[in-house]
Amino acid sequence: MANRYRALWGAAAGIAMLATAVVTPAQASAVAPVSVTFAAAEDVFVSQAEPDKSFATATWMSVCGTTCGSAAAGQRAALTRFKVTGIPQDAEDVKVTLDVVSARTTDTTVSVRPVTGAWSEAATTWNTRPALSAPVIGSHTGFTTGATARLDVSSAVQGDGTYAFALTGTDATTTVLMSSRETGNRGPKLTVTYTEGAGDEQTDGPLPFTLAGTAALRASAKKVFAHYFSPYPISLDNQAPDGDYYARNYLKPDGESGKHAAYGGLLRDRPLGRDPIAGDYALADLKTEVRQAIAAGLDGFTVDILSVTSAQWTRVQNLVKAAEAVDPGFTIVLMPDMNGLSSVDSAAFATAMAKLAASKSVHRLADGRLVVAPFKAEARTAAWWSDWMKTMETQHGIKVALVPTFVDFNKYRDAFASISYGFSNWGSRSPAANAGLQANIDRAHGMGKIWMQPVSVQDERPNQSIFDEAGNTENLRATWKGAIDGKAEWVQLTTWNDYSENTQFAPSRNAGWTYLDINAYYLTCYKLGCPKITNDTAYLTHRVQPVAAEPSYAQTKLMKLRDGSTAARDTVEVLTMLTAAGKVSVTIGGTTQTYDAPAGVSAKTFPLQAGTASASVTRSSAVVAKVVSTYAITATPYVQDLHYRAASSER
Repeated sequence: MANRYRALWGAAAGIAMLATAVVTPAQASAVAPVSVTFAAAEDVFVSQAEPDKSFATATWMSVCGTTCGSAAAGQRAALTRFKVTGIPQDAEDVKVTLDVVSARTTDTTVSVRPVTGAWSEAATTWNTRPALSAPVIGSHTGFTTGATARLDVSSAVQGDGTYAFALTGTDATTTVLMSSRETGNRGPKLTVTYTEGAGDEQTDGPLPFTLAGTAALRASAKKVFAHYFSPYPISLDNQAPDGDYYARNYLKPDGESGKHAAYGGLLRDRPLGRDPIAGDYALADLKTEVRQAIAAGLDGFTVDILSVTSAQWTRVQNLVKAAEAVDPGFTIVLMPDMNGLSSVDSAAFATAMAKLAASKSVHRLADGRLVVAPFKAEARTAAWWSDWMKTMETQHGIKVALVPTFVDFNKYRDAFASISYGFSNWGSRSPAANAGLQANIDRAHGMGKIWMQPVSVQDERPNQSIFDEAGNTENLRATWKGAIDGKAEWVQLTTWNDYSENTQFAPSRNAGWTYLDINAYYLTCYKLGCPKITNDTAYLTHRVQPVAAEPSYAQTKLMKLRDGSTAARDTVEVLTMLTAAGKVSVTIGGTTQTYDAPAGVSAKTFPLQAGTASASVTRSSAVVAKVVSTYAITATPYVQDLHYRAASSER
């Protein structure tokens, strides 16, 4: 398969789950599709009309809508759980169906949705059922006695694991399905069909795997957005990168008449530069960023809306136009920033959001509701948001699905529960602070809400005199692990391009495409299951100074480690993604060390030393991957610079 990532951008690759994680890909030969069927481990139905009754011994499962049997509260729903094992990591063309056998003929519709809350066959009643409000992922209409109906649940099954589903209906007529207690082995089953990889393919692109096409990635119910911060587009003045506004004013301590001198300049990194272009360069640059994000597999941007009147507002409107022009399927989630919009009244705010919502590129749910995910939603009360949503509907004819992005999720979640479709938080930027991500996801799912998990690289803020210790790429891998293990419905990369906080994923001077390459691997794991490694790749990440090094420039404000962060460390990290085991040689400051890296994905750290850093991988005396950092490490930096550099062997 052609590597579209390279074809579009000359791009690159992926990485590991934990700092010492090792993943060995299964080896298999190319064969015909394989089908594996798993019987339900548990299944039961619950009845709203008999809310305390257990149906754990029934040989059937009833499903019908709220008016079942003409009752005002007669809904019935079925629950079933499966344990999936033995699916190869390199499985391709995977399709998963939930198979149920009907006990009677009905012209009814049954929908299936994933279930994440706790339940058991023996103890579950209507009153103790888990939340059944997750989005529908498949449905089937028309049932025949004794026949098998198949509901596609491919988007919810990501390889081996335990999966639970709810079957619900809208019809007043009951759909009756066989349970696992029915004789003849006619209970619910999960059928996984896939093709095993041949194990001998080699890609010619910079990724260590073949990134799936845009259509395949977007077919997944799971969505990955990147937070777009409007103050830092590709260019601010359409000048060449060696003398543009970034170079003259943001990267130099004396830029903008010295206003950033106390902290050594506003920025430490910048977008990849370009030569001047003709025409509407601002819109053209936004189109370029949309194409970059599409090439990296993203579903869209969450756009930080700082104002509804200024140049930042114009840039937001142009971003929506750019997405619509390049690919309307790449959608923009409206994320009003309630710090910047604190003085805007409800009516003006509604008018502005309605104006953006007129575009077909603005993100909506399948039912047509406009998704609005305000940053720091708690800056306004839940009652204020409720009134604003009513204004949107009554004055502009727009129903809103609110997904508040909290700074303090656990403090405000209950107050916002009744008006929210889902929840998110802004999150933390160190492995220590991201050690318990699943708890928040479980809380949101337990409340019947979707969760948008923040995934991040690092965070260093010269102008705020604070930084987090990301541990090279450990924080990135840890936050992706949290999203995958917690089965978050959406992911927000924080951020695409906030260079003032050094949180960017976008192609940049200091990292090129490396962080997007890493992200492409995890994004694929999250959406489709982890891909097979077909191209040997190595990555380096390091700072250009020890954390405690004093700058030679007379900075009066230095960054200090944030409370609760992972302890600061001075390390070079080598990450390898290999088709087979190899020997890695690492040279830092003239000192060379070697180690054996296994097939699959692994990571190893070494002490930071002044000089240059490089790594190479050999197999059978041949070099299969080599990466050299272009950034020298020094004990005497000009300004304090704690932003991690990154490099790839395939770039």
